[in-house]
Amino acid sequence: MNAREGEITVLKCSPGLKNVTWTNHTAQETVLTNSLLSGGQREGSLLMYGRMLVILSVSLSHEGSYSCSVRNATAVWFKLTVRPRLSKHDSEMARHTERCNLGKACILGCPTDLYIPMLQSSGTVWHKEDGSLPASFKNGYFKSVNDHDRGVYTCTRSYLYQGQLYNMTCTTALDVSDSLPIITYPRNGEVLYVDLGAPKVIDCKAIMYSDLDEVLWLKANAFLDQNDSLPVYYNSTPKILGNLTTASLIFHKVSEKDLSYNYTCTLDSPSLSSHVTIILKQRARPFSLCVILGIMGFMVTMAVTLSVIYVKLKIDITLFLDRNVMFCFLDGKSYDAYLMCYASSTGLNEKDRRLLEDTLEDEFGYNLCLFDRDVLPGEAVAEAVLDCIERSRRLVLIPSSPDPGPGSGLLSAIHEALVERQTRLVLIKTKTKEDSLPEALNLLSKTGCSVTWKGLSSLALSSSFWKQLRYHLPAPQHLKPTTVSIDNSSDC
Repeated sequence: MNAREGEITVLKCSPGLKNVTWTNHTAQETVLTNSLLSGGQREGSLLMYGRMLVILSVSLSHEGSYSCSVRNATAVWFKLTVRPRLSKHDSEMARHTERCNLGKACILGCPTDLYIPMLQSSGTVWHKEDGSLPASFKNGYFKSVNDHDRGVYTCTRSYLYQGQLYNMTCTTALDVSDSLPIITYPRNGEVLYVDLGAPKVIDCKAIMYSDLDEVLWLKANAFLDQNDSLPVYYNSTPKILGNLTTASLIFHKVSEKDLSYNYTCTLDSPSLSSHVTIILKQRARPFSLCVILGIMGFMVTMAVTLSVIYVKLKIDITLFLDRNVMFCFLDGKSYDAYLMCYASSTGLNEKDRRLLEDTLEDEFGYNLCLFDRDVLPGEAVAEAVLDCIERSRRLVLIPSSPDPGPGSGLLSAIHEALVERQTRLVLIKTKTKEDSLPEALNLLSKTGCSVTWKGLSSLALSSSFWKQLRYHLPAPQHLKPTTVSIDNSSDC
């Protein structure tokens, strides 16, 4: 959701909900706005009424994530982006364009009125950016717009609350179009294929703006009739000005003689006349049934064979490309993966975890984000972990015992943020039967990929563990002979 700095901004929870609790996730510590404020009390610049959270004067400090929920129900999330006032980006994003036809009625938009008892409406004001409002303009409405009415219009609704005035604005760039009738289909010179002996309907579509405009069909240089008893005739749909009107060329049965003529759709108008001519050609005869079945059988056999080969060799093919092609990611990420531990009674010890980190970086060239190395001391743990995850292409979860390390207990706390951001993760499990996964980790594991650590048999670089793990990770960012740009959007 986009908001303009200094203006009223309203977030609305799902319809029908009562006793809503809003949570503000913009500060280092999560700030909970209690649902008791929903009677209309104020907390700083936040005002709650029913299912609405009203920010009376939004600022850059309000930018971030918000959620609303009822008791333990699933939360509804919002992402608020605040545009700085008077910036070039704000001027472009804050306005929308309204195109109106010359001489026609036109309505410009204004912010929807807020029916909140605590906010007293102080009226609506319109102004035009490059001068005074036209005399024909009344409360956002033109009875008949003309060329001089072009310009940028702003509607401001004002509300009084506790002696202070707050505003909502809507800016519209009005473009006046002197529209002309036009044929939209078919294209001039277009070749249409038909079947001999079969009926055929060819539509000519046009947009008309006058009751005097007319769409007609010609065969060679002669106008066709609308008599449906003839072998070739045409009919038209009712005319609606400003919308598509269709005139259909109809063949009861296409004959070989029909192919020798050109057919022309003509738009006859006092303001502009235009025409398009089409050419009819016989559709190529289909292959025999035996040929079709043979081709289909061959294609099915090839598809099955290629599928089997791909299933057996897809991991080796992917790793071969990783070794021989440099993938240039366009996603703005700084790291290939962030390694995060979770507690497990059968997890990896500290030596195995270090081996895992060193092998990925030194042997396979991955650029990893590690909590104890890449997070500055003093940073809030939850925010630091989420920042590392956001800057990484994958999140790798490692079972650890006995000490899983810093940040490992945050999975439950950041679970909703990971789901909202659609974080792509790889879960490492152990071969030994282990305790059931925590609820948050169990939910996350259903959306990701998993790899099994088998102890000593997984230490060799040629083991299936390393192949599977590298297959689920993006290609490492190191020098290769060939460069390919990708957006890293494929699934596991």
